[in-house]
Parts: sequence; structure tokens; C-alpha cells
Amino acid sequence: MTSITVHVLAFGPAAERLGGRHHTKAIQSGTTAGEFAVSLGLEDWLGMGMALAIDGERVERDTVLVEGVELALLPPVSGG
Repeated sequence: MTSITVHVLAFGPAAERLGGRHHTKAIQSGTTAGEFAVSLGLEDWLGMGMALAIDGERVERDTVLVEGVELALLPPVSGG
């Protein structure tokens, strides 16, 4: 399989876990947004309702990533 480049924009605890807000990663073509989040070690956040957005539009976990997209990782907001 070929690889593609994905730009990652992480917020809140996801950014802390990844060591910053902005990252560029090479991944296998055909990878879904959910699979990629799991590969980053964010499976627990997905289980707690983390939202995913591609180029500013919220998407489902099974959305296939394509070359050059920006994937935003949006942790659930806690109230208080």
C-alpha cells in the first residue's frame, strides 16, 4: 500500500498526550479516522466521546483519510 500525509490538529488532553497541537504523520492509504486515532494511542478518548473532524467538518470514525487532509481531534467537553 502507498502512504499518505495527514495533518493532525489536537486539542485539550489529546494535545497533551501527543506532545503538542500540530503534527504531520505518514500513514497507509485506506486508513480510517478512527483507526488513525487508535494508532495515536487515543482509543480511550474515542470511548469517552472524542469527536473527529476532517478539514473542519465532523466525520464518523469509519471515514477514510485521504492525502493532505487535516484531522482535528476534539476531546469531549467537561462541564462544571
